[in-house]
Amino acid sequence: MRNTKNTSKTLALTVSLVLMSAISFAQNAQVRVINNFDKNWTFIQQDVSDASKPEFNDSKWRKLDVPHDWSIEGAYDKANLTGRGGGYLPSGIGWYRKSFSLDEAIAKKKITIEFDGVMANSDVFINGFHLGKRPYGYISFTYDLTKHLNFGKGKTNVIAVKADNTVQPASRYYTGAGIYRHVRLVATDQVHIENWGVYITTDDATAAKATIKVQSSVINETAKATQVTIETSVLDPDGKVVKTAQAKQSVAAGKSFQIKQDIIVANPKLWNLESPSLYKTLTKVSIAGKVIDDQLNTFGIRAFKFEAATGFWLNGKNFKLKGVCLHHDGGAVGAAVPLAIWESRLKQLKEVGVNAIRTAHNPVAPEFLDLCDQMGFVVMDETFDTWNSAKNNGERGYNRFFTEWWERDTRDMVMRDRNHPSIVIYSVGNEIHDDLNSPAGFKKYTDQQDLIHQLDPSRPVTMALFRPANSKVYTNGFAEIMDVVGQNYRENELVALHKQKPNLKVIGTENTHVLVQYLALRDNPFMAGQFLWTGYDYLGEADWPEVTNNQGLFDRAGNWKNQSLQRQSWWAEKPIVHIVRREDNAGAGAWINNWTPTDFDTYDDAKVAVYSNCDEVELFLNDKSLGSKTKPADDSPRLWDVTFEKGTLKAVGKNKGKVVVTEELKTAGKPAKIVLSIDKTQIKNNWDDLSFVTAKIYDADGNLCPNADELVKFEISGAGYITAVDNGNVASHELYKAKERHAYRGSCIAFVKANEPNGKITVKATAEGLESGSINIEVK
Repeated sequence: MRNTKNTSKTLALTVSLVLMSAISFAQNAQVRVINNFDKNWTFIQQDVSDASKPEFNDSKWRKLDVPHDWSIEGAYDKANLTGRGGGYLPSGIGWYRKSFSLDEAIAKKKITIEFDGVMANSDVFINGFHLGKRPYGYISFTYDLTKHLNFGKGKTNVIAVKADNTVQPASRYYTGAGIYRHVRLVATDQVHIENWGVYITTDDATAAKATIKVQSSVINETAKATQVTIETSVLDPDGKVVKTAQAKQSVAAGKSFQIKQDIIVANPKLWNLESPSLYKTLTKVSIAGKVIDDQLNTFGIRAFKFEAATGFWLNGKNFKLKGVCLHHDGGAVGAAVPLAIWESRLKQLKEVGVNAIRTAHNPVAPEFLDLCDQMGFVVMDETFDTWNSAKNNGERGYNRFFTEWWERDTRDMVMRDRNHPSIVIYSVGNEIHDDLNSPAGFKKYTDQQDLIHQLDPSRPVTMALFRPANSKVYTNGFAEIMDVVGQNYRENELVALHKQKPNLKVIGTENTHVLVQYLALRDNPFMAGQFLWTGYDYLGEADWPEVTNNQGLFDRAGNWKNQSLQRQSWWAEKPIVHIVRREDNAGAGAWINNWTPTDFDTYDDAKVAVYSNCDEVELFLNDKSLGSKTKPADDSPRLWDVTFEKGTLKAVGKNKGKVVVTEELKTAGKPAKIVLSIDKTQIKNNWDDLSFVTAKIYDADGNLCPNADELVKFEISGAGYITAVDNGNVASHELYKAKERHAYRGSCIAFVKANEPNGKITVKATAEGLESGSINIEVK
């Protein structure tokens, strides 16, 4: 896991550097300084020939903070080069620049810059010197600035970043553009822990005892050999030191070394889905008794395994991985996603019963994995969507760079992510089109799997196989070399494979929402889990006029959909009952969760389904029973043919004859008013925090009007601003960076951030002919 972003000792980094608040653990002050480098950049959305030069005048450029995705700010256009895959949003070149000063007192320190991700083909310059290029926009990377910096009063430094997305179509799904993840500036001693240099495993872990294996890599970048002491302390979830180990090592000039330490912890708090307890290691590097570097890393104590006959086990408990695939975009905010959005989405997925995430199909932001650690999700961590062979609508993507860059990018992802307890398996590819029925195809896979085993032997490797009957991977020996066999769709083929070769471990890497695929997991103990396509609707991979793929459990704005309602009845532990009806008369149209037809004159034959995990469901229309139905053996929905009439449709779920859950749908009248709601009443003045302000349109009696589509205008005052708006409509071409949005199915949403450390934000929503609504948010 990456280092903590907190420090209790500043090193006189000045001007544009914003220091994080101090923190200490067991009264051990940290020496390494990690500074937030997100604020006060300048930006221009075009190519500028001299922008890398420090003397270049960027005073007329736009001033902003990163993370920043400039593509999401643009307008939808069918002619945009990103096309179907990139969601018809703009592409091109963007330049970022930032000036900063450094005190002479730290001139002998090593100064590095860490980017969590730049989309894409980034070139980074410091004071005109080209530090390097990284084609893959999803990867985190670091550059050493030390030899190219100016120190002292009156001297400035300029970092310049070029992000080039001109070559299109570069992806089958939306990528975003620019410095869309966090940036940090790090100061260390010349003798220091290497980047991602602490590796922690807990394979031997029970509730009685756990062996914490810590491997620390230290490098000496001075001109002389030195004797160093490595001290590693394990801190429990309350921050108390529970055990410390120490070792000494002589290290030659310009060389690095590894120290392995085993620390036994009695009666540990195990990391699991219900109680995801997190420990930390504090690793100190000392010379002659003086601490010259340290690093804090988070981990969890747990033991897991995949078994051929019984699937997945965590801490001795066997259960199914009920997963979803997630792309990296956050809907209206594009690729620059505040953590509050991921937190909200993961909470919703938990409500459905989801316990696993597949990062489709690329490395995610490191804080997303932090959140999975904290909330108790298991993760399939994935590297690439393509190897050498191109894919339709993304022909100019990573396939152009795979041969040269796969090893570096895979190494960086695994090194960065390997301490996350949430990660239980790696995937090295999604529906790869390279020839896997050839020695070259075998080698491409084994090279990647072998590299991951070398970097992180604690986890298995898979890939999402594509049409195995065509690629011959189930008959040519390819499946046998995989740690776990992963397959997209066609579950019957995966089931048949296991029956023929019961020693293979298998998992569904990508699955749809239909009943037969659900049963493939439910009814086969050997099936470790499955990952639905997808958890949320995502930008791109849609045919105009649609601009968003709509296969998610939830839409972009977080609205429940037919498939999330049904999935909750299959995967949730609590009693569930949900009513849906065919949208159009006599069984036509989509399944929707309301009792208000768009045309009352032509709607009389309502086909109704109830999703429920209850033993018995009884349906009522205006208090008249339409009969009870018991739970089918295959968990399919219970169906009724109902003659429509206005009023209340009610489903009552019973277990052992006792009512345990109900749901009502009421016919709405004419739209009368807007009612605002918020997901939280307080937010912080922090880039990663925000509040969702949802505007819903109701009739005079307080019933949601699901067919309302009025233009809702948001007004905001006080200590905040609206960063984006949305409504979840996959065919809407309205701007996200706006203060108005048409309602879709009766609602729309504004994403509100703070811009002051304290105060009150007031949001008001108006629409022509409707009573307005308002709500307050506190900034604290």
